Formats: sequence, C-alpha cells, structure tokens
Amino acid sequence: MSRLSSDTLAQLPADVTLPTYDRAAVTCGAVHIGIGAFHRAHQAVVFDDALNAGDLRWGIIAASLRSPGVRDQMQPQDGLYTMLVRDGAAEQARIIGAVQQVIVAPEDPQALLAVLASPDTHIVTLTITEKGYKLDPSSGDLIADDPQLAADLAALDSPQTAPGYLVAALGRRRAAGLPPFTAISCDNLPHNGARLRNAVLELARCHDADLADWIATHGAFPETMVDRIVPATTPDDIAALAARIGVEDQAMVKTEPFLQWVIEDRFCGPRPDFGAGVQLTQAVAPWEEAKLRLLNGAHSGIAYLGGLAAIDHVHEVLALSEARTFVEALWDEAGTTLSPPPELDVAAYRRALMARFDNPTLRHRTRQIAMDGSQKLPQRLLAPIAARLTAGQGIDALSLAVAAWIRWQAGRDDLDQTHQVDDPLAAPIAVALADAGTPKARVAAILAFDAVIPAALTADDRFSAALTHWLTLLEEKGALGALAAFRH
Repeated sequence: MSRLSSDTLAQLPADVTLPTYDRAAVTCGAVHIGIGAFHRAHQAVVFDDALNAGDLRWGIIAASLRSPGVRDQMQPQDGLYTMLVRDGAAEQARIIGAVQQVIVAPEDPQALLAVLASPDTHIVTLTITEKGYKLDPSSGDLIADDPQLAADLAALDSPQTAPGYLVAALGRRRAAGLPPFTAISCDNLPHNGARLRNAVLELARCHDADLADWIATHGAFPETMVDRIVPATTPDDIAALAARIGVEDQAMVKTEPFLQWVIEDRFCGPRPDFGAGVQLTQAVAPWEEAKLRLLNGAHSGIAYLGGLAAIDHVHEVLALSEARTFVEALWDEAGTTLSPPPELDVAAYRRALMARFDNPTLRHRTRQIAMDGSQKLPQRLLAPIAARLTAGQGIDALSLAVAAWIRWQAGRDDLDQTHQVDDPLAAPIAVALADAGTPKARVAAILAFDAVIPAALTADDRFSAALTHWLTLLEEKGALGALAAFRH
C-alpha cells in the first residue's frame, strides 16, 4: 500500500479534511523540541490552524533529542500525518501539514542549532516530559551531576539537553544581532515557564554572564497549561486507518475533541493570531493548578490502581462504580486546594473530565499514564496533600493514589504479572524498597526520597499513617479490594 504523502493526498476520501494552504509557500516560524504524539495532536494543530487561516509564517521544524523513530515515520510522508478525532461512534480525519521537517538532534546537533538561530524562528515550543528539563522536581535547580547536563556545562559546541540547545542558539542569535525567540514549555511542570527560564539562565551564566543578562532582559518564557488526551497509537490503529483512507500513515495520532492551551501573554516577538482552543491570559497558575490536581491527579490514581488490577484502559477502570467513587472523592479533596479563575466552573470542568475519561474510543492505556511517576506526583498529588494537611483536612483519596504508586514500584500487579516500572528513579527506589520488609518500612523508605517527597510531608505522621494504611490494604487485598473498602 502507498504511504501518505504530498503525492497521495488526492487519493484520499472526500470526508478527510486536507490543508487549505500551499505548503511550499510556508515559512517555518516555530521550532518544536520533543516531537511526539502529544505535540502532533496539540501545538502542531494550533499552528496548522494559523496556516489554514492564511498566516504562512507558522510552519514547524521539529526535533527529537533522542531517537529517529518519529523522523523515520514522517520523512517518507513529507511531514504529513492524520489526526483522528474520536468521540464515541463519531470519528473525524484531518491531515496536518504544519510540520515541514524533523531533525534528529543526536545525529546532527548543528542542524538543530541552525534552525533555532534562524531569523525566521520566533517561537520555540517544548514537550520533552518532566525529566527532559534536567531539573530537580523539588527545588527546580539543574541536576548538575546528570551526565548529559554535565557535558553541556562543560561545553555547548554540540549540546545534549534542551536547555543546552536553547542557550547555545540564543548565544548565536545575540552574536548575529537577532532578537531572542519566545520559549514555551508545554510540559506538565509547575510554573513551567519560570522553571525553563531559570534552567536556561543558570546554564547560560555558567558559560557567559553577559549572555545570561541579555536573555533575562530580552527573552520571554511564558507560563502555559496544555490539555488534550492523546493515547499511544497501536499497529491496529494504523491498519484500521489504512483500510479507511487507502494509504498507510505511520505517523497518525488519535485524540479527543477537547483541546486547551492557556498561554501567559508574554512574547518577545511575533506570534500567531491564535484561534479556537487557545486562551491568552495574564495568570496561568490557577488554570495549571486545576488541570494538574484534577485531570492529572485523577489520571495518576486511575493508572496505578487500574494497572495493579490488570485493567488496561482508563474507561474500563471507570466502568467500576467504586473507581468512580474514588475519583469523585479525589476531586473533592483536591478541589479545596484550588483558587480557580472566574472563567473556570470547577463543577462543569469535573463533569467534562469524567465524560472525557469515559470515552471508549480513546483506549488510553493505564501503563502509558503510569510512566515517570516520581516526576509527576509532586505537583499532581503531593502538593494538594500538603495543602490539605496544613488546613487540617483529610487525605483519604489522595493518599490511596500515592500508596498505589508505591505498590506499583514492586513491578508486579495483583495477578502476579510483571510490568516495567518506567521511571528515572526506578532503580534507586527498587534498591530502597528491597530491604523494607513491611508496608510501614516501605513507606518510610519512600518518604526518604527528598527528590520526590517535599520536606513538609517527609516527617508528617498523618501522611505516613495514611500511606501505611492504604499500602497494607493494597498488598493484602489488591487494588480492587482497596477500592471496595474506600468510603467517600
């Protein structure tokens, strides 16, 4: 079967939405670092909307800092791919043409530096996951002993990290008399703009104090909040799409109708006239906090409890009434720690979240959500726990979710099936837990990880007791037993 490409667009069925612009006339004003499924279903769609609206400055040059996988999927397709939007029985197919080129940075660091330093580049977006920033989750400082970051601290001729590429490219722009670009983190980091800015400035200052001052004065690192559920694509998805549209698309993504991108209105250069789904604001933090603690916090709880129960998908977990009770209780607890903006109706947001979780066509895998838990829990679950304990409030549902994460570290589910603990701290956590013979000892071992557990919780007996209670129940009765014992 032929691949999707510029040459095969004319073969597609009439119900597939095509780009309305001349891709050959596009200028690439955006660079994206960390091209994965989420970017292709989110930021790339927003820039594609701008291109369809007639502003041809917003093509994307994307980069992978790790493997050539996405490049190898997209290059034979001229950068084109299908976005499938699924909502129950309804499905819409749209071809996205915004991505003009994909660079594999380890193969050619100079190519990425060149496009970052190009006068055409005005915006750089990043989706590199929490661990890609090389920041300590608790302090926000650079992890100086990370091998890749250590290399960038020594020299920036061929950067290895995202902060390294940004600093090196900004140095080239300054030397060439060009303004800086606006750098936008699109990852679920608390205060992601400030953290990215601090990482860049700290690294720049190690090489050139004047450069750091120039970036601080003239650069822009807006806070952002992104939201769209984008499950991993499976071989069956690719085969089904090929049968539907008559060409093979190895780079397809599937997603839900909902798209949200809240951006602090702080740019140091041109930006698109953003359309549907994008909200410019003066304060992102309240939006970010609500999303992290309601959507992402519930997702983590669902992922670990569902994964332990050997349930593959989010909607299957929520088919259990006791799981729905748990999620509602978690939202009740987390909701008291929020300061929502006037535009956010929390009750309506919760109803919309449950409907999104229930969408059976997304088939969002619990194991996909369970990745990198040590990087995610501080902002999703531990921050609201600390806030509620300070206020003298209960933490039943939130602590059950954290206990399920601890139980997940054993690498075996309730059916004694093994799973990979995909986490940057998996190895040291496994070593610490190996010598802990009881649930109480395992909780104590986890509480000693100050890279994950904030100081306010490390010695809090209420937190330790709640975790020990739920971990004991999870080990004795399994996730389903713990959920059955949960009382809202």
